[in-house]
Amino acid sequence: MQWILTATEQPPEWFIQAVKQYVPKSKGIYAAQLLWQRGIKEESQLAAFINYQTYQPSDPFEFGQEIQLAVTRLKQARVTGEKIAIWGDFDADGITSTAVLWDGLGQFFQQHQQLDYYIPNRLKESHGLNESGIDNLAKQGFTLIVTCDTGSTNIEEIIYAQKLGIDVIVTDHHTLPTERPPVTAIINPRYLPKEHPLFHLSGVGVAYKLIEALYQTFPDIPKNPLEDLLDLVAVGLIADLVQLSGDCRYLAQLGIQRLQADFQQPPAARRRPGVGRLLELCQRSGDRPTDISFGLGPRINAVSRIQGDAGFCVELLTSRDINRCHQLAEVTELANTRRKSLQKDVQAQVTQKLAHLDLSTTSVIVLEDPQWPVGVLGLVAGQIAQETGRPTILLSTEGVGDEEERGIGAGSRGKGEESLSKFSPLLPCSPAPLARGSARSVNSVDLYQLVKHQAHLLHRFGGHPFAAGLSLLAENIPLFTQAINQQLKQTLGSINLIPTVQADITVTVADLGKELFLELKLLEPCGMGNPVPKLLIQNCWFENAWHRNQQDSQGKKVQYIKTEFDIRDNSSKNPFPGIWWGHYKDELPVGRCDCIAELDYNTFKKRYEIRLISVRPSEDAELKTQHTTQILDWRNLPTPHTPHPTTHTLILTECPSNWNDLRAWWQKSLYNQQQLALAWNKPQHQAPQEIWLTLVGIAKYLSRTNQLATRTQLLEKLRISDQSLFLGIKALKYWGFTVRRQDRSLEITWNPGSVSESKADAAVAEFLAAIREEQFQQMYFYEVPLFTVMAMVNTGFLGERG
Repeated sequence: MQWILTATEQPPEWFIQAVKQYVPKSKGIYAAQLLWQRGIKEESQLAAFINYQTYQPSDPFEFGQEIQLAVTRLKQARVTGEKIAIWGDFDADGITSTAVLWDGLGQFFQQHQQLDYYIPNRLKESHGLNESGIDNLAKQGFTLIVTCDTGSTNIEEIIYAQKLGIDVIVTDHHTLPTERPPVTAIINPRYLPKEHPLFHLSGVGVAYKLIEALYQTFPDIPKNPLEDLLDLVAVGLIADLVQLSGDCRYLAQLGIQRLQADFQQPPAARRRPGVGRLLELCQRSGDRPTDISFGLGPRINAVSRIQGDAGFCVELLTSRDINRCHQLAEVTELANTRRKSLQKDVQAQVTQKLAHLDLSTTSVIVLEDPQWPVGVLGLVAGQIAQETGRPTILLSTEGVGDEEERGIGAGSRGKGEESLSKFSPLLPCSPAPLARGSARSVNSVDLYQLVKHQAHLLHRFGGHPFAAGLSLLAENIPLFTQAINQQLKQTLGSINLIPTVQADITVTVADLGKELFLELKLLEPCGMGNPVPKLLIQNCWFENAWHRNQQDSQGKKVQYIKTEFDIRDNSSKNPFPGIWWGHYKDELPVGRCDCIAELDYNTFKKRYEIRLISVRPSEDAELKTQHTTQILDWRNLPTPHTPHPTTHTLILTECPSNWNDLRAWWQKSLYNQQQLALAWNKPQHQAPQEIWLTLVGIAKYLSRTNQLATRTQLLEKLRISDQSLFLGIKALKYWGFTVRRQDRSLEITWNPGSVSESKADAAVAEFLAAIREEQFQQMYFYEVPLFTVMAMVNTGFLGERG
């Protein structure tokens, strides 16, 4: 494990005093240092970051025509008395999205008569729409579906619904299709510019904005205030690990306040008795983002992971029936207990398999087992990725083939997912055994692009740069493993993937406590781009360590360990308590240590404590310092003004088109202890159609001369990405060219009789769209602020706890 300490950058005194106004009982030094390091360097920025009352939220109608179309269609449904179905998803963001639409639309449509909802079964169905579910809705007389947290790429299912007389409104935040889907309306922040304050909304945030638009359009109809939905919005936003900036941060701040205020009411007076009971069961009070990320979120997610069907969770979040809610909360808590036990078992089995794997030659960990339950594989993959510093993919071959033969999709795919079988010549048309599983990234590797490069081997795949679900033929796993490892090695070069943990500030045991906690709390809610502050404590030692199994709500032990301890150093005579999740007391080093931890408040025990992240003996500690000047911005500088490079500078002159490329260079600079200089000029792009004509010209020349060309030569000539070249070669095949591999080269021959005009036009359009997207991304990276670059390359995640 490599430790990195962000270099301290002393903020000016005026800034420290400005921060101190928000924490008058503390010195404000640590909070000021963290905020300054994270790019908050003006009083106006500071006010907007800390005090939500100074933030100006975005109007929902900034989604433009699409949200206007959605409101108009819902108004029509209300006037004509149509039946509306909310189609949600089974994770925490999807469940809360459904609950927001259920409560929100319930102000305009009568629940259970005009309005109903449907949550797919994680273990039997896919994310997204499916034809059998649409059939059932059509038989019940539904004429409008409103999706939430899903649906953007379900083109075939949307067309199918239209044939049955059902219109579709999509609210989602996942991957967009190449062209606008044939829907009544699609509200997806990915259509907005990346700098837009709504861009990072999760599914629940998008659902809330639709309800907000309805409240603005028909202010006299709703009986309950719009703000009653904000607690659900906060749960979905924080549980989904989106970047908490702009409106995301604002809504999360408001929502946590609502969550805490409701919990402080007597149980019989709570608006959401189910949420209150869940907080009681996980011994939290709802006033911290961690109460969601380590408490509510894992419990809501556990239901579908263990039981498959999570539909009752919407009732748990929205019902006012206290007895029913308490009953459902107990079922949810038991599911989470079972999740912990299964997760621990699978992790132990994965660890055994890792012992037989040579990590020195492995870039991507791919493991399979017929006994692994699909529902917990993502959680375990996240843990293994953090421990090994390598992207991890875990696959289950349990009951392979059964679900696909019944016409059911892969249950673990991502929400932006589509079937890839039409691109996969290695997939047979008839049902065949499929392995299903989950992937998790680490060290800023763009997992989505990494796996998507192997689309020809996959059945289904979807997700985002840090997490994904996939399915593929079980017999293709060895080929997939070899290909994805080779690809990442080529991307990273000679870099060894090393698990890293980054500390933000150095403190002593004497610093730990209420004052420091209140300072760090100013940064909440934390998330992507603004991670939970990590504290480095040096030359310390541990006392009174003991471990125990966690207990479920009925007092039964489960196979999930945590160690409790006291930490000491020379700064204070008093010890400070702490916990270490998933570890035994014997794993704590004996003697003087250095550790990295987070500071927390334990509501149940009413005490401040540290949550241990990493620990090692002091004498072995070698701490690298990551300077804030590690990334230099030399973009588009005139030659006379360009700084003189040194051996300590790694210069990047090619403008990237995705974060994965930039992170790879960042990894190289860290490994070589160099500064990374962004030194590209404004991209000079050739028209996509001209690039296509150039590719066709090259193909004709190679065919006529019987010469070979490497992929590298084609990439350099066309100046496009490997993925775009893949689509270009596919298009060439439909235009009558045969492309074969010969060692590391490509042989291209012309066969006019094999032209498929109908497929050729579509393939060329796909190639041109990819080029346009790539060029758009390059222009983004030409202009992206340095602070955003720093935030994105340092982004990291921890798995679910609680």
